[in-house]
Amino acid sequence: MTVGILIVSHSEKIAEGVVELAGQMAAGVTITAAGGTDDGRIGTSFDRVTTGLASTDSGDGVVVLYDLGSAVLTAETALDFLDDEAKARIEIVDAPLVEGAVAAAVAAASGSPRGEVAAAARTANGESTAGEPTAPVEGSGAASGERIADVRASEADEPYERSVVLVNRDGLHARPAAEFVKLASRHAVPVTVNGKDAKSLLAIMGLGLTAGSTVRLSTPDPTGRPAVDALAELIESGFGET
Repeated sequence: MTVGILIVSHSEKIAEGVVELAGQMAAGVTITAAGGTDDGRIGTSFDRVTTGLASTDSGDGVVVLYDLGSAVLTAETALDFLDDEAKARIEIVDAPLVEGAVAAAVAAASGSPRGEVAAAARTANGESTAGEPTAPVEGSGAASGERIADVRASEADEPYERSVVLVNRDGLHARPAAEFVKLASRHAVPVTVNGKDAKSLLAIMGLGLTAGSTVRLSTPDPTGRPAVDALAELIESGFGET
């Protein structure tokens, strides 16, 4: 099972178009359209949103994205009619609809939990998916501080980096970028692509890497070598487009 995604829009055609686009990069993820009114006009439908929530939740929860302010009101009203258990599995996210839906869909396809899928959608707002470094707790003692320093020194001493060239004709466009991010997300270690988070679809696509571009893959983690190598091999394969 994977996290489902519900698209709430004032336009039935917009909702269906976003579902079609996101679905192209996230096979196996349930993405449902809840657009327009019950009689096909511009607006939102409580019944369509309620039905969409029920059909989209396979047990791992649902991330809801919407287009305009009244759409979120409809979604919130639908949530109010759910029991507490079902309501706890649903998260409404304020993010640009198209970019947020695509990023969320790729995260869901990678098997990410609901919170991470929602965070991926929020990257469309310019938010990072990476957590802030944890500061040492005051009073934890010198030994704790020394262990933290040792870990940081180890990471600094043993980075791993590879540079590869994009060989597929269209470069790192939407579909190969999605495949790249899904692979990166299977590894717990941090990896960057030309300085950007390898697990952020929008950040990767924002690089605008075209055929012939040099891609620098790097990790500060001593255990990150297999992740970098796997991503390098995917790029060298041409994503099946050569």
